[in-house]
Amino acid sequence: MHKPKTSQLKFLIAVFILTFSAFTFFGCATAPIRENIPAYNIGGTTYYSLLALCDSRGINWQYDTFGKTVNLDKDSHKISLRIGDAMMLVDGQPRNFAHPVDIYQGVIVIPDKFKEQVLDVIFKKNYAAHKSSLVYSGIKKIVLDAGHGGNDPGTIGRSGAREKDVNLDITKRLKKILETEGIAVVMTRSSDRFIPLDSRAKIANDSGADLFISIHANANRVRSLHGFEVYYVSPTVSDTQRAYATAKSTPLNIERASLAGHSLDLKATLWDMVYTYGRAESIELSRAICRSMDDNSNSRIIGAKAARFAVLRGVHMPAVLIEVGFLSNADEEKMLKNSYSRQKIAENIAEGIAGYAQGFNPMEVAKR
Repeated sequence: MHKPKTSQLKFLIAVFILTFSAFTFFGCATAPIRENIPAYNIGGTTYYSLLALCDSRGINWQYDTFGKTVNLDKDSHKISLRIGDAMMLVDGQPRNFAHPVDIYQGVIVIPDKFKEQVLDVIFKKNYAAHKSSLVYSGIKKIVLDAGHGGNDPGTIGRSGAREKDVNLDITKRLKKILETEGIAVVMTRSSDRFIPLDSRAKIANDSGADLFISIHANANRVRSLHGFEVYYVSPTVSDTQRAYATAKSTPLNIERASLAGHSLDLKATLWDMVYTYGRAESIELSRAICRSMDDNSNSRIIGAKAARFAVLRGVHMPAVLIEVGFLSNADEEKMLKNSYSRQKIAENIAEGIAGYAQGFNPMEVAKR
């Protein structure tokens, strides 16, 4: 694990273990899990939205519109069911219920007994209990930036997936994971609205955060192109130019170094060091996130790459921009439309941050 070096200014100071208990559920009784899932009364029987339940539990699902069958899977468990049929296959074993799977107001719904006796037993709502042993030592606050939004949808896949929606969903999932670990999270946007790039950078710089992470989905004219990549600010971006521009407009408070307030050159020099440090740490963070994705997913890892993205140039702290997949690729668009896949991406990013954090030390140079 990397160990950031200490400069002459002394501005450096000092993994999803998914806990899932699978147990035999045949003949077992279980109390219903209460959650905010749409429910419907059909002929005196309570039904629940199946896809909402899958989203809540992180269950992967596939629907065959021709066969009207739904396949569910998570971890080692698999369930197959058919619209209009009261018999389901649960881990290869048939289960019969008094009421069939149905479609109500365009929504696939399941009877309450199926939810209580199957989903509540083997697919408990504990997917967010990701790797509780993750260690984020030294990192107190992170800015999460969901790319695009509002009148800027970003790229749109052939089957209609909008980048702005994918970005926001993954960002919200990542926020929940990080907050569970005690990290304060600042969102540049938490709803479908447009935020200019300079405003995103200002939100980050005003936050006093340790890291900035921007979430995006990719696109390319070559539709076969696919994979996961992470960007950091390019070395072709002049740290010196950024430093002088920042020194003219942004206070730089350094303990026991009041001379910094009297010299533009000195402030620029210090800002230059901040930016140089930030790039080095951004590279380490990029690599750690790629390693986590490589270890925990089947995604093709393109790797850590340099870029001149404006949102990366504008922030003062270590910053990365993550491209979670290509919406221009049919398979990856399908993957990104699936809530289970988006949850796993968020978990893998969180683990990558934790891996990076084990060698992270906060800066004292600037009180950002």
